[in-house]
Amino acid sequence: MKKIFIAATGLLFVTATMAQSALDRSQRPKPGPAPVISFKDPVMYKLPNGITVLVVENHKLPKVSATYSIDAGPITEGSKAGTLDIMGQMLGEGTTKMTKAQFDEAVDQMGADVSLSAGGGSVGALTRYFDKAFTLMTEALKSPAFTQESFDKIKSQTLTDLKSNEKSAKAISANVVSALAYGLDHPNGEFTTEATVNNITLDDVKKAYAAYITPSRGYLTFVGDITPAQAKALAEKTLATWKGVALTLPQLKTVANPDKTEIDLVDVPNAVQSEITVTNLVSLPMSSPDYFPVLLTNQILGGGGDARLFMNLREHHGFTYGSYSRVNAGRFQTTFGATASVRNDKVDSAVAEILHEIDTIRTKKVSADELANAKAIYNGSFALGLENPARTAGFASNILINNLPKDFYRTYLQKINAVTVDDVQRVAQKYFNYSNTRIVVVGKAATVQAGLAKLGYEVKMYDKNAKPVATKSTAAVNMTADQVVQKFITVSGGADELKKINSMVMTASMTIQGMQLDAVSKKLAPNMELTEISMNGQVAMKEVFDGTTGYQAQMGNKSDMGADEIAQKKDVKGIFPQLFYNDGSYKLEVAGIEKVGDADAYKVKITTAAGNESTEYYDAATGYLVKQESVVKQGGMEIQQSTELSNYKKVGTVMLPFTYNVSVQTPQGNQDFTMEAKEYKLNEAIAADEFK
Repeated sequence: MKKIFIAATGLLFVTATMAQSALDRSQRPKPGPAPVISFKDPVMYKLPNGITVLVVENHKLPKVSATYSIDAGPITEGSKAGTLDIMGQMLGEGTTKMTKAQFDEAVDQMGADVSLSAGGGSVGALTRYFDKAFTLMTEALKSPAFTQESFDKIKSQTLTDLKSNEKSAKAISANVVSALAYGLDHPNGEFTTEATVNNITLDDVKKAYAAYITPSRGYLTFVGDITPAQAKALAEKTLATWKGVALTLPQLKTVANPDKTEIDLVDVPNAVQSEITVTNLVSLPMSSPDYFPVLLTNQILGGGGDARLFMNLREHHGFTYGSYSRVNAGRFQTTFGATASVRNDKVDSAVAEILHEIDTIRTKKVSADELANAKAIYNGSFALGLENPARTAGFASNILINNLPKDFYRTYLQKINAVTVDDVQRVAQKYFNYSNTRIVVVGKAATVQAGLAKLGYEVKMYDKNAKPVATKSTAAVNMTADQVVQKFITVSGGADELKKINSMVMTASMTIQGMQLDAVSKKLAPNMELTEISMNGQVAMKEVFDGTTGYQAQMGNKSDMGADEIAQKKDVKGIFPQLFYNDGSYKLEVAGIEKVGDADAYKVKITTAAGNESTEYYDAATGYLVKQESVVKQGGMEIQQSTELSNYKKVGTVMLPFTYNVSVQTPQGNQDFTMEAKEYKLNEAIAADEFK
């Protein structure tokens, strides 16, 4: 078990003495007046092919940056979702004149920074190198190589990334929340899956490039040590003759919120904590008179560490590390959402508190102090942001894209400071839904479902692809726990053969975060264990248990096993513990049938005489053990490990799994990896001293 290291950050408090009067620390300082906003508009040009050029001149440093962005709007990819992402990555894989290696070397020699994506590109360099670096960026946009080799590499990387996140509650939540809110047939609701990536060909990438990488609706922004005349000349030299299809913004259907509040539950069986999102769709263009009141209302509800959600769920109840809300604005339907990551046993309580805070801000007026503090935050952050010259260029393009008044940003703080307490309540009722909202919970259904049902809302089950699933039933269970375990023993080779095995050595390989690792696992009956993980021949992690005590060593640090870990190790009575499940010291219970992968499996809960609990899943058809779940307390934290076992092969006279898909979950995050067994050696001589 890997060690978890937690870094703690201290706070530094600085005190001061006032000569004439004491500072009253019980009172929050009164907000100061709103800053006066003054900034210079960027110089704008229009190229013949439609590109809008914006130039912000700033000669304080000998550096220039440029960004080219394409306003294509939401794009529907359907069964080939992910094509645009792959296409965007391939723009950085070389041009028709330069290989990727040559392109990267040219950029590195200048100390420049060039990046490309499906939405355009950006470049930054010292002034003396900028023209050349900018030309490289435009060549990558205009003439990508699009080789089969690069496509195959990026497609493989994309599939690997998807695989690494398939058991992450946070990653799954990021997909399903939008999918359930908008629908899977909406460009803002669809998401990339292994199936959609496998549908993508190089020809699809080339078609996407032709359709969306174009000068139409393009915005080119220069910021830094460059004059408007120089920027115009460079843009004309590199981009004026570029041609492409004319883009038009898509027309999207309006999607309705649920008629009444519902809970959408996605089961992630290995999740230690659940991702909660209370969300509804909104229509909030930046030109709306409600835009500024909504910003302040969201700030009060969940905009930061002193907002209501944070103070309630973290400071008062201790449910989470943080709870926040966010509301988006734009030309198309967007979302309001209140979120929290909560340990499973407090999910229903956390949902209730989030809904309570939403209801309160809708039905009760905020205080004058709360509103004043929210205004002060916007006054300060807006003024501070003006120190970045690129902000004014962003203001100009936002005004053009969103059809805003020319003085929108110059009067920004005036509009912020004009918001009233009544405005806050009005927009809270309009944009933050309560009786017709969607509560999306991604977590361990077996733990959270019963509590959520008590809240009084309909609970609908969905899979990780946001598709409805039928509620699991135990009606199909037709075997006792003893029968399930006995079938496993039989298909594994039979009790007589399993009892003959007194030692087992497994060598394996795995990849974690791109690193190739080797593993060796040794077991000596009844319960001695040793695991070593090595990289490039050097031991990176080691765990040893000698039947009485044990330790873990990692990165030169060694720590003894805690009492809980030792107790769990001592509960193991043999290399095949199933042989001892009927000796009277275990309690077994079949808790239903669940899917492991695409197959039904008997879910068997196991409780030892010491009270340690674990869960095993046995394939209903084959009888093989296909999944194990257990929780280890380590350093005051609960670490949940889930292992899926597959690819059973015969070794001597017994059947053993050769593929282990492992997921380790902690409150700080998760680690998923696949371990492939290379070889098993049974009944090899192993000295007891190896376990010291």
